Amino acid sequence: MEKIRVVLADDHSFVRAGVRSILEEMGDVAVVAEAADGQQALALVEAHQPDLLLTDISMPGLDGVELASRVPAVSPETRVLVLSMHADRPYATKAIAAGAAGYVVKDAGLDELEKALRAVANGESYLSPPISTHLLADYSRLAKAEATPSSPLTPRQLEVLQLVVEGLPTKTIARRLQISVKTAETHRAQLMDRLDIHDVPGLVKYAIRIGMIASD
Repeated sequence: MEKIRVVLADDHSFVRAGVRSILEEMGDVAVVAEAADGQQALALVEAHQPDLLLTDISMPGLDGVELASRVPAVSPETRVLVLSMHADRPYATKAIAAGAAGYVVKDAGLDELEKALRAVANGESYLSPPISTHLLADYSRLAKAEATPSSPLTPRQLEVLQLVVEGLPTKTIARRLQISVKTAETHRAQLMDRLDIHDVPGLVKYAIRIGMIASD
């Protein structure tokens, strides 16, 4: 079985040791390198080309947000999962807008960390429930808005956009909106085509630009 290769970055050695132990207990995860600061993390990502960078958001040199924005240039296939003590909306939105595929708060349970890591490694996005709740409060009112020149999406497409940016998979979106999975997939594809945006970080940036999500 091919393992998920991870570079782990945190400036606290005891935190790295604890997280490494958790990851290695998953069986199909291999920590290929550890970094104590952002610059070292970026160099290790370039050297190892891992599947995933699991990084703290607050580190010397480059923080997790800056790392997320720089990783694609040195390792295009590496996805970034941010692990943070901050459950505040601005930290998460900045990280996702910078290119992170997921954001997990450090007080999350072990099951949630594993769920987030596997989701991100499988090409999905993930946000801890507290973050999703804050984001939902920000833009749920806009999900019911009529399409306007500044937002070319239909009300239903805005609802789907809301849930996509929240990090929910298509099956969950279908269940939330009480529509079929095929219909949810169609709405998702249509809104991406209409916006000419084809990834979740891009959709988050769009949501920030139109005021759907606060940037600070």
